[in-house]
This record gives sequence, C-alpha cells and structure tokens, in this order.
Amino acid sequence: MPKKVPVKVDGRELTLSNLDKVLYPDYGFTKAEVIDYYSRIAPVLLPHLEGRPLTVKRYPNGVAGQFFFEKNAPEHTPDWVRRVNLPAPGSTKNRESIDFAVVEDLPALVYYANLAALELHVPQWRVDEHGRALPPDMIVFDLDPGAPATIVECGEVALMLRDLLKTEGLSARPKTSGSKGMQLYAEWDCREEPSAYAKRLAQLLEKQHPKRIVSIMAKAARPGKVFIDWSQNNPAKTTVAPYSLRARERPTVSTPLTWKEVEACERPEDLVFTAPDVLARVEKRGDLFGRA
Repeated sequence: MPKKVPVKVDGRELTLSNLDKVLYPDYGFTKAEVIDYYSRIAPVLLPHLEGRPLTVKRYPNGVAGQFFFEKNAPEHTPDWVRRVNLPAPGSTKNRESIDFAVVEDLPALVYYANLAALELHVPQWRVDEHGRALPPDMIVFDLDPGAPATIVECGEVALMLRDLLKTEGLSARPKTSGSKGMQLYAEWDCREEPSAYAKRLAQLLEKQHPKRIVSIMAKAARPGKVFIDWSQNNPAKTTVAPYSLRARERPTVSTPLTWKEVEACERPEDLVFTAPDVLARVEKRGDLFGRA
C-alpha cells in the first residue's frame, strides 16, 4: 500500500499516511481500519463532539507504543478545522491559553484519525459560536472498579446512582468507558456547582454502602469497591467521548448502553464492545445516547 494516499472527504483534500500500520497489534487492527471506523461512526459520534473543545490521546506507533495527550491543535492543522482559543490555567507547558480543535464534521474527524488520535476526550461544556465557554450542559459520574471488582459491580452502583438521580429530577444514561468501568451522564441545569453536587451524591451512596462504594481518590481505599469519580465535572477535565475508541489490547469502544443491558450484566465480557460490534449496534439501534 502506498505510504501516502490523497483523498477527498466531503470536498476537503486530505493526505492519509501509513494506512497499513498496525495500531492494535494483538488484534491486527490497522490505521486504515481506525479511519474506517471513525468515518462510519461519524453520524452518531459528531453530535457528541459538536461545540466541545477536543483533547486527544495519540498513539503514532500503536497501543503498545508511546502515546501523548494533545490539547493544542497541531501547527499543521488545516485552516478549515474549527479552533477556539481558551484560557489554560495550570497548563503543564505554562501556556496562558490553548488553541483547541472543535471537531464538528467528517473531514476534521478523518484528519485526527489519520494522526492516530485513537481516543477522543471532551469536557461537559460547549463553546458558543464566538468560541466562548458556556456553562456545563452535562454532568458525569465515572465509575471505576478496584480489583477484584469489575464492570459488573459498576453496573450495580450505576443502578443505585440512576435511582438517586431520578429522585433529584435527573435522567441518567449509561455507557461503558471502553476500559474497565462505566460512566453515567445526565443533562445538567446548573442548579449548583457540578463537581460539588456530584461529590455530595457520591458521598451519600458511599455512606449507604461503605463496603461497595468509595468516593475518595486514594488507590488504597479502592480494592473490591467501585470508586465514583465525581471530579470529572471540573471544567478543566475531560471524559472519553461516546463512541471513541480506547487504546486497549483490542479496539474497544466507549459504548452507550440500555439500562436493560446494565441490569442483565453478569460477566465483564457482557459489556465489552469492539469497533465492529459498535458499528453493528448503531446500525440496528441508532444512537442510544441521543444528542448529548
């Protein structure tokens, strides 16, 4: 296969490179297959990226190689990819602001897939048409199992959290993290500071179920329990986007679920979905997350 392949995507000219490079060696999944996945999943993925400043994890030599987080859009980013300049408090590179990409169309998504940006992460807020940050419109709870707990236990905690949120007038939607855990999202009405609110709910469940749930980050507190990470609601933090690939041994995907699937989960394998699985799910069921 040629090293560089010029293509036209929705009228935009791109040059794809190293398409036969294997990015998931245990699965034989190539860069061409990564680009194909993102191209085909775009109709349901893009609404979840729209208006949200993008952070990516790039794996130029595959999931077994070195990776790096990238918030600043690369210098060679085409001028037709939307960018927004936002303050960067606490930047590791001492930048006062960062030019984030906002991926809202297929050419921009393919551009990033070609950079081996396997994982796409976004915050719980959007920017307006002028690039100014808006208040958060989503709240997220990241459920992380401490071994020997698994996603099965995450599902049990997710159901408790769903019921608690319902009493608060919030409707939660679950998805796998694509790694070990699970995430719950709810549309947010800015009734209070979201991290403080999420922390309060996590602490309440921890108090009710101290042997199963933990709300503090200390690793030593986690074995056999599910950590409810409320801190993802900090405006400076991001969470893996629905339908994003994950850099695991297999090309697993952060996959929206039905509550019936969560209730029925008995083995961790029940809620593991690879890129081909997710394409088939979406073809059959559409986007279980609707517009986030």
